[in-house]
Amino acid sequence: MTELPGHPEYAERVLTVAEHIPPGRVMTYGDVAEYLGEGGPRQVGRVMALYGAAVPWWRVVRADGVLLPGHEQRALAHYRDEGTPLRTTAAGPPRIALARARWDGVSGGPDDVDEADDGVNPHT
Repeated sequence: MTELPGHPEYAERVLTVAEHIPPGRVMTYGDVAEYLGEGGPRQVGRVMALYGAAVPWWRVVRADGVLLPGHEQRALAHYRDEGTPLRTTAAGPPRIALARARWDGVSGGPDDVDEADDGVNPHT
């Protein structure tokens, strides 16, 4: 098991970021780690797995946009309620449309999205 940097302070920082992601927007595990400037996607994922139930966990997602295994229906209900951009797939449930849904940690809500932005770097 990977140690969480500064745990539990690191966990609190991850959860705070998750709480601030606007409805209809998402950040990947890697985006959260990059935004914080510490840890990595696995550490963020571990925090979310252990403590994420108290925050909008569905707004912290995998980099491929696949819905969280075992929680697809609950997450999908949240995404539809919040108007999170989704894309259909040939086989299986929809995925997050990351190019439109990704939040950079700075800009506003769902209407403040550059459609051409791939959102790879949340600080640009």
